[in-house]
Formats: sequence, structure tokens, C-alpha cells
Amino acid sequence: MPEIRDLLDTRLKTLMYLIFISLAVLFTGLYFFQIVHADRYIRLATNNRLRLIRFSPPRGEIYDRNGVPLAVNETTFSIMGYPLDLDRQGMLLRVSELLSNHGIPMSVDDLAKTIRKQRWAPYRVIRLVPNLTMAQMAELVADPECPAQLFPLPEWRRIYPSGALAANVTGYVGEISENELKNSLPGEYVGGDLVGKGGIERYYEETLRGTAGEEAIEVDARGRKVRTLDLRPSTKGESVSLTLDMGAQKLTMELLSAHKGAVVVMDVRTGAVLVLASSPTYDNNPLAWGVSTKEWREITEDRDRPMLDRSIAGVYPPASTFKAIVALAALEEGVVTPGTTFFCSGALRLPSRAFRCWKRSGHGSVNLISALQYSCDVYFYQVGMKLGIDRLLKWVRKFGLGEPTGIDLPGEAGGNIAGPEWKKRRTKENWYQGDTINYSIGQGFLLLTPLQIARVYAAVANGGRLVTPFLVPSRAQAPVDMGIRQEKLAIVQKGLNYVVSRGTGSRAGRFGISIAGKTGTAQNSHGPDHAVFAGYAPADSPRYVAVAMIEAGEHGSSVASPIVGEVLAYILSHPAEETE
Repeated sequence: MPEIRDLLDTRLKTLMYLIFISLAVLFTGLYFFQIVHADRYIRLATNNRLRLIRFSPPRGEIYDRNGVPLAVNETTFSIMGYPLDLDRQGMLLRVSELLSNHGIPMSVDDLAKTIRKQRWAPYRVIRLVPNLTMAQMAELVADPECPAQLFPLPEWRRIYPSGALAANVTGYVGEISENELKNSLPGEYVGGDLVGKGGIERYYEETLRGTAGEEAIEVDARGRKVRTLDLRPSTKGESVSLTLDMGAQKLTMELLSAHKGAVVVMDVRTGAVLVLASSPTYDNNPLAWGVSTKEWREITEDRDRPMLDRSIAGVYPPASTFKAIVALAALEEGVVTPGTTFFCSGALRLPSRAFRCWKRSGHGSVNLISALQYSCDVYFYQVGMKLGIDRLLKWVRKFGLGEPTGIDLPGEAGGNIAGPEWKKRRTKENWYQGDTINYSIGQGFLLLTPLQIARVYAAVANGGRLVTPFLVPSRAQAPVDMGIRQEKLAIVQKGLNYVVSRGTGSRAGRFGISIAGKTGTAQNSHGPDHAVFAGYAPADSPRYVAVAMIEAGEHGSSVASPIVGEVLAYILSHPAEETE
């Protein structure tokens, strides 16, 4: 019937309108709660549920060969908080005022920056103020104005008992940078973590750092703990013992205190490094605890470059210490014999120019051994010309020069062995005979690190085996036999013995031990010449090699050789357990 159909249609339309209105109300509510106020309700939900507290792991300690601590941990406290709680209106201002009242100046902007650097999840705890003492922490927490949202957490701080004496070796820890964080594996580090920034701390970061722990807790809307959901303790990093001898290192740094330069001491048989001294140096403790931008700039822009490890990254002309390689190469290549003599009048005169000897009056007629003994430049000019640059480069590479030695420290330089191709590429000029002449006495374009020179003399001392320097015993590698004939090596060893017993290096032999070695005076375009001495002891049964490079020291015989003699005498009189 028409009336009933109209009634049904009206009711259906009404029902449809009601459904449409209900759906509209529902979608409006969903939009309001899930989009417009999503952050607020997520925050409220999270506030009632989860908090994660991350425990930084204590780092492994670092010791020298005798168990002397070089890097240890000290318990401190940090004031922590959650981003969700700190985001509340006025919270950062309250925290800033609280800290200022207790002598810790941190502005609202400083706090906001600290939070941004560490924030990667709103329910994970972040560090607001690190490195507080027990007294500072107790004073802050006891203050009635301290927000309940802040809480203390015990953490560790790195301490370097040796400080500046071995800063170039141990390095230091610092807060992970944004770039380091990006390059790390997911979950490996978080903002605010401390990582190795140099030396052993950086090279052995994976060994020393340990594994972070974490506690997951359930809290109520007021942030009060309801229960622990999960707990994973942190795992301490592994400790490492070095081959370094802090007694010898301390003595060496005292001897270097008035100089710029470096000293290296190494076991000639294994490559174990006992001394790695660089002067001037720096105290790594403040860097581990945090320095201001101004303080950091003062250190890094210091003209004396205290953070440059001159022992492994400073490059210098090896000067006359290089003559040991030239002599050995000449003997092995058949260019000279022990009896081959040249006359030194004080200069080698070529049509283009004269190349002078350090002794202007000349040495007269000299053979290979006496040329080493008195460091006659003219003799080695002649030998260098007979060898030629190609054969010189062959032997330079045979000794592993031109590339890092492989010591377990970051930042090692490879030096520069130059040569015709290098000069053409670098200066667009040809290689001339004069370049070879300069090369033959360790001058010109040739640049080496003190550690590279020590490696060369270790090979001369141990019978022709090339060692790889190391500081952690597990990194020791078997020496590589260079295939040098022992009778040829014995001739060079005899010449080096004469250098100290009756030649230019006599001051190295005044400490009660027998030393063989070579003096050198390296030309310096920026001022007075550098002084260098490379030697090993005992001369008849070598155990240790040492190299001293003194910037602007002028004379290797008078400045560098006594340092090597005194340090080697100390080490031989203070035997330690063998490091293999």
C-alpha cells in the first residue's frame, strides 16, 4: 500500500541519516584522538607503561708490561631523565635553575641541545649532567626543588694515572660524535656514549668497550616504578696489557722535557715496543672528562702540536742513520767491498756544484767501516752514485719503508721514500744526480718516522729479520727473513760498533753498556738542524734498539746519542718478563 511504503521509506531514510551521523561522529573522534592529539595520547599511554634505563659498561683497564695501570675506571654519578618528562612545559627552566643554584651552569638551550644529541626514543633515559661526585649528587637530589623526574645513576669515568707521560700511547675517551654514531652498527652505541678517541683506546675500542646493560621497567602515570620487566646487566670490557715499560717511558719523557722530539725503544727480536715517547705532550685526563670549545681549540691550535705523536706520525730526514742501508745495499749489490776506499777532501765536486762533507777539512782516505765510524758524507756520495737511485729504492722498499710499520696504533705515517716517479708527479721535474747524492746520506726528499728508523736498525741488529712493531702481545707477528748475507751484515755491524766505541757516537757509550749505532744531523728548512741517533744494545748480542729524534737539536752526537745511551742502560738494568 502507498501509505505503508512511504512510511517505510521515511524510516529507512531516518535510519540512514542516523548511521551517517554516527559514522561522521566516529570519524571525527578518530581524527581528533589519533591525528590532532596523537602525541598527547601516545605520551599518556607510554607514561603508564615503559621506561628503559641503559647502563654504560665499564671499560677494560690498560696496563704496562709490569702491571702499572695506565687507564682505569672511577665511579661517578650522572643525573638522568626521560625525554617524555623533560618535554613538559617549564621543566627545562626548573632544571636549569636547580643546576645553577648548585654551581653547575647549564642554560635551557644547553639542556635542550644535550637532549637532542641523545634522544632517539622518548622512553629511553638520557644523561643530563655527567661526572658528579657523591657529594654533588647527594646535594642535588636532596634539594626540595629537585624535580621528581630526575634521578641519579652511578657510572664510570676514565682516569689516566700516567697522564701526559703516555698520552700518545693510551689516547683518551670522549663522547661519541654524530658522525661516529652514524657509522656504527644499529644499537651498538647511543648518543652520550664514550668511545676511544686516540691511541690504544681507539685502536682496541671493540676489546675495551664491553657490552651495555639495560633495565626495562613499568611505571604508572606519575612515573613511579611498578615492576621490572627485564634486566640485562652490563658486561665489562676486556683489559689489555701493553709491552710498554712505564719506568723507561718516564725516564725518557724526563730526558725529553727540554726538547721537541721523540724516542722509540723496541725489542729487536720480536718488535715489542717498550718506549714510545713524544714531546711536547698533553694531559689526557681533562679530555676524557670534557673540555670547553675554547680549551679544545687551545690544545689543537697550539704551535708546538702536543697532540701529534712524533714517534709514529712525525716525519723527518733520517740523515746519516740512513747510511747503514746504503752501506748494506752497496755490499749486497757488489758495488763496494770492505776494502774499497774513496778520498774525502771535504767535498765532492761535480761540474754543476760541490757537495760538501760535514767535516770541511775532509777525512782523507776512508773505507766502508771508517766511513760509518766518522760519518764521512763524501764516501757515501760516491757509493750512492755507483748504486743509483733504482737500486737504492729497491733496498729502501726491502726494509719496509714508504708505508706504515703496522704498529697497533691509529694515525701512523708511512713517510716518503720519493724517487724519480714521485718527483715527476709532485714537482713536474726530472730526477738529477744531485738528488741521488743527497738521498745517499738520508737528505733531500726522503722522510721517515722514528719508528721506521728503529725498525731498520732492529733488522740490522737481529741478523736481517724485519719485525712488525706492536704494543699488545697478541698482535705479535713472526719476523720476515730479508735474505741478507750474514757476512755482509757483520761488516755494517762492525762499522756501527766503531761509531760508538771510537767515532761520532761516543757519548752514547758512557752509561756502562756496549752500544752500536749511528749519529745523524738532519737538515731542517724551518730552523736549526734536527739531531738523531739510532742504536742497539748490547752491541755483541743485541736485545733492544732505540732511536732519538730531537727537533732543532743540531747534533746527533751530542744531543740525541746520550738520550739513547741512558734509556738503553736503564732498560738493560731493569729486566722484565719476556714479551713474545
